[in-house]
Amino acid sequence: MWEFDEGGAGVAWTWRQRATRLAFIWGVWTLVGLFFASQLYVYFARTEKAVGLLKSVAWQVLAAYVFALSTPLVLWLARRFPVERSNWRRRLAVHLLAGLALAVVWAVCHITIDSLFSGEAKLLIPFNLARNVFVMLDKELLVYCIIVLISHAAVYYQRYREGELRASQAQLQALKMQLHPHFLFNTLHSISALVHRDPEAADKMIARLGDFLRLTLDASATQEVPLRRELEFLNCYLDIERVRFNDRLTTSLEVDPRVLDCRVPNLILQPLVENAIRHGVSQRAAPGHVRVRAERRGDALLLQVSDNGAGLSTAAPARRATKGGVGLSNTRARLQQLYGSAYRFELSGDPRGGATVTLEIPLLDYDAEHDAVTQPGQDNTPPAPPAQPARTASDPRPISSRA
Repeated sequence: MWEFDEGGAGVAWTWRQRATRLAFIWGVWTLVGLFFASQLYVYFARTEKAVGLLKSVAWQVLAAYVFALSTPLVLWLARRFPVERSNWRRRLAVHLLAGLALAVVWAVCHITIDSLFSGEAKLLIPFNLARNVFVMLDKELLVYCIIVLISHAAVYYQRYREGELRASQAQLQALKMQLHPHFLFNTLHSISALVHRDPEAADKMIARLGDFLRLTLDASATQEVPLRRELEFLNCYLDIERVRFNDRLTTSLEVDPRVLDCRVPNLILQPLVENAIRHGVSQRAAPGHVRVRAERRGDALLLQVSDNGAGLSTAAPARRATKGGVGLSNTRARLQQLYGSAYRFELSGDPRGGATVTLEIPLLDYDAEHDAVTQPGQDNTPPAPPAQPARTASDPRPISSRA
């Protein structure tokens, strides 16, 4: 599709976007013309110079379309010669000259239209035309100034939004990068504990750590990934933890296959599962279990990570509820940056033991080719994989989803 760069503004407009913009301009001026038509009709109603409604509309809308024809040119001039602090004198002079030239043209057009609809041909006599153009010059120039001011306001607002977006992206990236050394520190600590006691297990952990880092580097610049990709990250991490805990850790994934292509924040599940293992499984001598659920709930994607550990009743887990360490605190901050108030993050305990972290985020499909966002439907969902029992440490098969 053909694109052009408008006045060096760095914004590529497709034909569809350009047509939408032109339609907006003409729509606005049509409304202005209709408003002036109502004024003309009401002002001359029940007088000797009464003007019919249709004639008033045709008269004033045609006069407004004189501005509509020139508005793209004025907008181009505003973008091409923006008034900045460093050049405001030169740019104001440019806009003054351009505004005066267009004001004269507009005044001549409007006087001609008035002559046609009023039947007063004397308005076009050179002396009368020059006098009326001079009288109307201030009003026509005011229209030019208003259009230029609106253009500048739109540009400044766009810059403000882009600045906010860049700041938000930078903060998100910083939060995400905090997770990497946090995770690496914990993993390397586990490897160092196994190097002399179980060299084979340590070697397996190093291999899986390499796989995990390769996956994360592939998506290092991406804030959101499909859920299926996030589950790949999680499987690599769980393989590392199974080596560490041996038969003390079992896991299960209960994933609705209809949400596998939904967008989720990159590396959102790993810190939650790490938190469950650290505060749940590692705190008990008996085997621990971590369950991960993902399903659709209305217009939201529900993610849950549960463990059967000590829960939130003792002092140490209570601190987990309020702070949650780097993992949970960064998760909250990233969700706030990505979704504003359109998310739910909740940590709850079970009286019988264990804790559950619940996330609800907007349900959005991930299109890798076009990076498009759509609401997930029912027709193009992937087939559901067969149900499988919870994965144990002795089971060599990869974890699979259970509907």
